[in-house]
Amino acid sequence: MENEYYDERVKKLETLRAKGIDPYGHKFEGVEPIEKVAAGFTEGSEEKVRVAGRIMAMRGHGKAAFFDIHDRTGKLQAYVKKNAIGDEAFEVFQMLDIGDIVGLDGPVAKTRTGELTVFVEKFELLSKTLMPMPEKWHGLKDPDIRYRRRYVDLFWNPETKEIFRRRVKALARIRELLAARGFVEAETPVLHAIPGGAAAKPFVTHHNSLDMKLYLRIALELHLKRLLVGGMERVYELSRVFRNEGISTRHSPEFTMLELYQAYGDYADMMEITEEIFSTLALEITGSHELTYGEKTYDLKPPYPRRAYGELFEEYAGFSMWDEDAVKKHAGELPQTDESLSAWGLVDMLFEHYVETKLEGPIFVVDYPVEICPLARQKKDDPRICERFELYVGSVEMANAFTELNDPIEQRKRFEEQVKHLADVSGKIDEDYVLALSYGMPPAGGLGIGIDRLMMLLTDSHTIRDVIWFPLLRHTDKA
Repeated sequence: MENEYYDERVKKLETLRAKGIDPYGHKFEGVEPIEKVAAGFTEGSEEKVRVAGRIMAMRGHGKAAFFDIHDRTGKLQAYVKKNAIGDEAFEVFQMLDIGDIVGLDGPVAKTRTGELTVFVEKFELLSKTLMPMPEKWHGLKDPDIRYRRRYVDLFWNPETKEIFRRRVKALARIRELLAARGFVEAETPVLHAIPGGAAAKPFVTHHNSLDMKLYLRIALELHLKRLLVGGMERVYELSRVFRNEGISTRHSPEFTMLELYQAYGDYADMMEITEEIFSTLALEITGSHELTYGEKTYDLKPPYPRRAYGELFEEYAGFSMWDEDAVKKHAGELPQTDESLSAWGLVDMLFEHYVETKLEGPIFVVDYPVEICPLARQKKDDPRICERFELYVGSVEMANAFTELNDPIEQRKRFEEQVKHLADVSGKIDEDYVLALSYGMPPAGGLGIGIDRLMMLLTDSHTIRDVIWFPLLRHTDKA
């Protein structure tokens, strides 16, 4: 069916070219956004405007027709009449299809039904579409096609465009909030000689000129903390990271992270910043601190409760995380236990199994075992515990933060222990990072927020693919 439509429209294109009309137009200057036209309309003025957009509906009546055009700001009805534009132009108009992009000139007024309308005096074809638009009533609903043809999904499904409008607004607002706190935005390397900053499997590539193996970054952390050493006391990056792991409704192999680091701060400061970001975005983007996500409502107005990792573990698992025998016993009873995990890796797996599903939140889970926090500072009153928190909303981890470890000798010990369990990645310690710490990094707090998960919450989306412009999909020969 698509080929049939395609061939028919190619014939129209050839006819237009034979008439000396360029079906792919040219620069169309002086265009006003539809939203501005509507806002500036005064009854009875019949002010002439110049607008442009994609034809999304057509309603013909012989020698006249109504049609709707959409631009980035909204929808506007247009009316074209044969005796207003002339026989030749109307003949060209009759070769237009839904999906074509046009420029229009004419006065705006309201019809008898009260619909704001541009009465076309002149039009130009700016881009001829060759593919058929989605079927009127069912639209573009198949998720796989929507993701593969996001360009169609965006202009055909208003709810998709609204998701990404919210995403754009959220990222801009985050930058404003951080700038107000004195943070500067940095750009750090995507290609790393040694993957670090998280326990994740990286994508591997090769640099031909240097003849060296490189990894796409799995986190932003270690280079940003190098900037703390360099005196950039409040620094952040809002960018993509890559992890060569599974795909699910909450996981994508490439995703957007916000990481920020504040000298002379700690994880309590990071809680305050996290609350500000989540509560501000909820209020300004959705209009309320109370968000509906699925069938539940979450109140993002601060402050959020704090609960210790160990207390939650014992409350829901029924035994202490310090009880090694109980940990091994219960881990062995789970259907998919990873035997390569360390003893504390098993603890964290059990926490995910027993506790995470109970964390409706918003709630800060605080004070993690040191063995699963290689980059966090220990608590003074209990060196078995690190000053770390994770924010959960709807049983989903939304943010992760530390009081940063800045002791180079202790950091080396932690790295040495970590690489024992990451030998399949690189098996190397980032010596340059340890060297950087040896020059002195101020005490600091650090925070990471998964932007895509945050956007899922702010748009009531239930798969991460809905909030990523172009999610990775399995390759197919068909578009």
